[in-house]
Order: sequence, then C-alpha cells, then structure tokens
Amino acid sequence: MPPVHRQEKEQLQKLFTQEHIDRFEDRFKVYETFLKTERHVTIDELAQLLDANGDHFDFDFVQDTLELMSHFGFARVNQFESGPIRYEHRHLGQHHDHMICTKCRQILEFENEALEEMQIKIAGKLGFHMLQHKMEIYGICADCQKQRAGIMPLLSAKQGERLVVSEFTGGRQSHMRLTSMGLRLGDRIEVVTNMPEGRVVVAADNKRYVLGRGLANKIIVQSQ
Repeated sequence: MPPVHRQEKEQLQKLFTQEHIDRFEDRFKVYETFLKTERHVTIDELAQLLDANGDHFDFDFVQDTLELMSHFGFARVNQFESGPIRYEHRHLGQHHDHMICTKCRQILEFENEALEEMQIKIAGKLGFHMLQHKMEIYGICADCQKQRAGIMPLLSAKQGERLVVSEFTGGRQSHMRLTSMGLRLGDRIEVVTNMPEGRVVVAADNKRYVLGRGLANKIIVQSQ
C-alpha cells in the first residue's frame, strides 16, 4: 500500500472515531475498496466492487459513506457534462485536471505545474483571489481516433469538432438545398450541437446552420 494511502486511512479512522460516525468498520471497508480503485467510480460501481469482495452493502449506505468521505476531504465529487456523479481519491496537497473522451467516456488525469502557475498569475493580474479551480478538456482520445474513419457523415461527428465539408450525397435536390442554405464544399465548419436526438447545428464563417438529421447524414466531412 502506498504511504499516502496508509496515512490517509489512519486519518480517516481518527476523524470518524472522533466524530462518532456509526458503523465505522463497515465504512472502513468501503474506504479500503475505494482506495484500491484507480479510476473515477460511481456509487453503483463501488457497490459492485464491494460485492465482488464479499462485502454486501446497500446503495444508500455506500452513498452515505462516500458523502462522508467527501465531506471530510478523502474523496472528490465529479460530474463530467451530464454524466453520472463520480468519486475519485483526494490527496491533500495534490491537484490534477481531466481530459474526457466524448466517444468512449474514458477519463484521463494530467498534471502540469506550468499551467497551474499560469492560472495563479492570471488570477493575480485580475486582482482575483483563487480559492479552487478545475479544468476539464473534452475531446477524442488517441484510441478512439485510431478507430475512426478519416471521412464520415456529419451526423457521426462530435460536438465541438472542427471539420471540412468534402462532399454532398443524396442527389441533386439535397445538394441544391444545402447550397441554398449557404453551405459549400470546402467550408470549414464547427459542430455546435449534435445530440443523440434533434437537429444538428453547425457554424461556418460566423453563421449558424440548423440541419435535420437526415440532411446532416448527407454531408460528408473530414478533419481539418
């Protein structure tokens, strides 16, 4: 066990005993399992890990324990975009930021001391006293990029992507409809909105275009 985990287990035991937290032994089992995870877990995922270890606790107990751990500073709560609430280790004196793949939902942690110092300097220049901060970068991870086709229908693109219009399919009528809207082959576009349902919104030359899903599927794009 890493020294930092051993130290934090001792602190948790001291604080929980001091604050007369009930069912300490059971809660300690939850914390031990949590410490062994090296990823951002939901309550359900942690409950499943506990079950696999032979420790069967109901959802409410696991949730309450995680909330206590967060309150006392042993866990940090995250919610990336509109995804489920996830918990990660919180070690005092350490800070990291996150990159989230919008395709496979992988969460990557990174640390950059120069970036941290820059944020402090920027806040200072604006006379802002920074108490806490977080950075979340959304994109497509290296593994998902390898699996991705270089050319694809606009409907398959992710929100935030910057692409080039390379072809219109679907015949003359679709082509004329798109060009009458103002879209042209070779246009550099940004995907503003592309949810699982509903219209697709793109921007080109500081103009927004709202497209039905069928029409968006007839626009072939590629990376810039």
